Amino acid sequence: MSFKRTLITGGNGNLGRLIADELLALGISVIKFDIPGTEPDTVRDGETIVIGDIRDKTQVRDLFEHHKPDSVVHLASLLSGSSAQNPGAAWEINANASFHLLELAAEFNVQQFFFASTMATYGSDVPDPMPEDTPQWPANLYGATKVAVERAGIFFKQEHNLDFRCLRFPLVFSPFAPAAAVTAFPSHAFKAASDPNYSDTFVFPVAPDVGVSSMLLNDVITGTVKFMLADRADLSQHAYSLHGYFVSAGDVLAEIQRRVPSFKAEFIINETVNELLSGWPNVLIDDAARRDWGWAPEYDFVASADWLMNYFKNTR
Repeated sequence: MSFKRTLITGGNGNLGRLIADELLALGISVIKFDIPGTEPDTVRDGETIVIGDIRDKTQVRDLFEHHKPDSVVHLASLLSGSSAQNPGAAWEINANASFHLLELAAEFNVQQFFFASTMATYGSDVPDPMPEDTPQWPANLYGATKVAVERAGIFFKQEHNLDFRCLRFPLVFSPFAPAAAVTAFPSHAFKAASDPNYSDTFVFPVAPDVGVSSMLLNDVITGTVKFMLADRADLSQHAYSLHGYFVSAGDVLAEIQRRVPSFKAEFIINETVNELLSGWPNVLIDDAARRDWGWAPEYDFVASADWLMNYFKNTR
């Protein structure tokens, strides 16, 4: 590990702040860049908060000139639902602003550039299990912007020797899943089940046998940091897929009811969500990550369920 100052775009978000925690614990200072309204209550030693807009080229250049980061963790992005609602903003934020960030990273000789991508870059109706070299033909604009940045990052790696690194994540079980994210229903179900005042009938928007490759947020964090710390010479690929476990909607309900027998739920199929998840793979082949830099998830589905239930109960 040679970098000492990491710029984290989207740094005040749930993923950004957790990665910042890990880096700070390693003695790496962080510059957290995010939009207004995300300011944390406190600022810790080694942490700098900068508020702004990733589309503001002047401000982003000032970040590099003033703070001189030697690594970048690029997380700032509109998510799938927001991208569909505002395609123009999605392209400006997810693609154009990312390209500018890559330009600055190369210009200022940043040692490493980490980019968080997604299995949504592959689209639907892919092989299952899905190899990493499966052609990427995303089915929505969000996935298309992620592919664009992956390709741009590889260009800067080849043309400017920028140490561009990318991880493609599956569906993430997270206590911070946005309420409007319909594909995050497993996380929403665990949150509802942990609430003693929840008396509604929870609705799963897919058939009981529908599921997708998944992993717990904790493994996203530890996997990202381990990948960042890996020796560049050990990496055989520009981008790696990660896989935790497969779990269906029915499995989620059964695991919840094993813990909370009174939890009521029904399956009312949302055709869009059901078709989307049915087209995604149950398993992402992640042999390269396991071989090259020792990736292995710490949490299986049952351990993830335990962690989520305990988290929600302890943070009410």
